[in-house]
Amino acid sequence: MSLEGRAALVTGAGRNIGRAVVRELARRGCNIAVNARGNHDEAEETAAAARELGVDAIVVLGNVGDAQAVRAVCARAIEHFGTVEVVINNAAIRPSRPFLEITAAEWDQVLAVDLDAAFHTAQACLPGMIERGFGRIVNFTGMNAIMGYGGRAHVSVAKHGVWGLTKALAKEFGRHGVTVNAISPGPIQTVHRQDPEMAAHIESQRGMIPVGRLGEPAEVAALCGFLASPEGAFVNGQMIAANGGAQT
Repeated sequence: MSLEGRAALVTGAGRNIGRAVVRELARRGCNIAVNARGNHDEAEETAAAARELGVDAIVVLGNVGDAQAVRAVCARAIEHFGTVEVVINNAAIRPSRPFLEITAAEWDQVLAVDLDAAFHTAQACLPGMIERGFGRIVNFTGMNAIMGYGGRAHVSVAKHGVWGLTKALAKEFGRHGVTVNAISPGPIQTVHRQDPEMAAHIESQRGMIPVGRLGEPAEVAALCGFLASPEGAFVNGQMIAANGGAQT
């Protein structure tokens, strides 16, 4: 399932699932642009781990919630590698707020990071994918977001939008050798340094998972790697749950 010689952009790749995805793609021979919002040290640790696996990896800092910044991130990756054939839209924010307390600014911010960024990365990278007859876009939705997220209405709206974008792009660009899919992770054992509430929420869901444990970032990354691989070419326009059997 080689991606040797291909190039990828992974957003939100400083740690957790994003870092695991970078390692998985690097293991498959893919060169990678590692995006993080502002923590260069974390992003460089991720890039260094990829380089240890024998691929080229660069750090491209930028807030994907800013349209100009995310376009610049894509341009930098394309400039360095010549093209970006794999896009993993992993970056997301999930603030908790009762609906009646959500401000317009917070609403816009969540949609910018969780939905609009996927629009910008796809639009920037699709021309190169079409030119080469090969492209993979993997977006992230989320189990709770798709079910309806009490206290996170803006997150639910954004992730439903990502699912709609995924299906639309899959139908429009499949004939060009480009597949677009979404992964819906269940509760995953990740580090939430700035959101202890989210960490506690994830831990509380352990009992609802039939396999009896939280998922690992590497398990989500493995699915991501398959979808990005040549062997994943006939999987298109799908949302695949990686949740240990939890009901969605």
